[in-house]
Amino acid sequence: MQEQVAIIVGSGPSGLATAACLSQQSIPYIILEREECIASIWKKYSYDRLHLHLAKQFCELPHMSFPASYPTFVPKKMFIQYLDDYVSHFNISPMFQRTVESAEYNEVSKRWIVKARNASSGEVEIYSAKFLLVATGETTNPYTPEVEGLNTFPGEVLHSTQYKSGKEFTNKNVLVVGSGNSGAEIALDLANHGAKTSIIFRSPAHFLSREMVYLGLTMLKYFPVSLVDFLMVMLSKLVYGDLTEYGIGRPTEGPFYMKVKYGKYPLFDVGTYKKIKSGEIQVLPAEIIKVQGNDVLFKNDKLHPFDTIIFCTGFKRSTNLWLKQGDEYLLNKDGLPKPAYPKHWKGKNGLYCVGLSRRGLYGASADAQNIANDIKSIT
Repeated sequence: MQEQVAIIVGSGPSGLATAACLSQQSIPYIILEREECIASIWKKYSYDRLHLHLAKQFCELPHMSFPASYPTFVPKKMFIQYLDDYVSHFNISPMFQRTVESAEYNEVSKRWIVKARNASSGEVEIYSAKFLLVATGETTNPYTPEVEGLNTFPGEVLHSTQYKSGKEFTNKNVLVVGSGNSGAEIALDLANHGAKTSIIFRSPAHFLSREMVYLGLTMLKYFPVSLVDFLMVMLSKLVYGDLTEYGIGRPTEGPFYMKVKYGKYPLFDVGTYKKIKSGEIQVLPAEIIKVQGNDVLFKNDKLHPFDTIIFCTGFKRSTNLWLKQGDEYLLNKDGLPKPAYPKHWKGKNGLYCVGLSRRGLYGASADAQNIANDIKSIT
């Protein structure tokens, strides 16, 4: 058994931020990472045209700013370079290809016992630590819903994590299922590359430009959410008008309220609206009844043929499968904190979670600093 002071599970931005903050407090740690690289969602499982949706000052990790030369909205390649530089600057060395299979608190030793399978050797390694920090993120395991007849579809079926660029889909009929930011931007990318693109908006959406969101986030420092949301909805109506004519509803609750309460982001529009308005992106009814070969049957009883289906249907977290929390739960069955913000990051017996407050990179950075300060006050 290898004894540690702190074990961080995950080396995405949340895990890296935590490692840097622990280093600043001279607290020893190790990172267990199931992939063979840091930030795998960025390096392996994201599309080429992806940018940070928020302005860079809201996305910096602790103790290291973005270079001044970086644009306001940082593209994927630059963000990955920033993360690599962050790792070098703080001398972070994750233990790669370690999948945590169980983590349980031992009441006798007062330590967390963590079992991780080494993908290279196939062996299970056992670690113990006074502190366990869950930094596995909100985007853990890709989720694709069950659809009747999907196994009969002869074309390509992808999850958004497998999509890179629209250039291979020119002139193809492509259905995008899901209208979060990934779905909307992938649909835009497909349309830009000449694909015959359709998208399903499974729920109402707030369309906001990046500039509106920047204004909203700045205003939230000084005004209540209700007032900021009122302004955001008014601006959205002025810019985008009534979207119901395209089959898209507007939620009754405000965009920032929904982000805090449900973790649901507004739609950061980077061109999708214009493509919908021009007809280059077709909005289809919200529910698929079944798939019949190349044809997809929708709730309005209409059939539409497709060559490719891309599911932009999000992720499920698997923390509940390996984290044994006993009677004192920090995380619920969906892998999100049970305590309300801002007390969400600390559990019992040295258990912490990072980046699960549904407040993006800004929230993860705040969690990392709070946790490092808390551990320092205990040790």
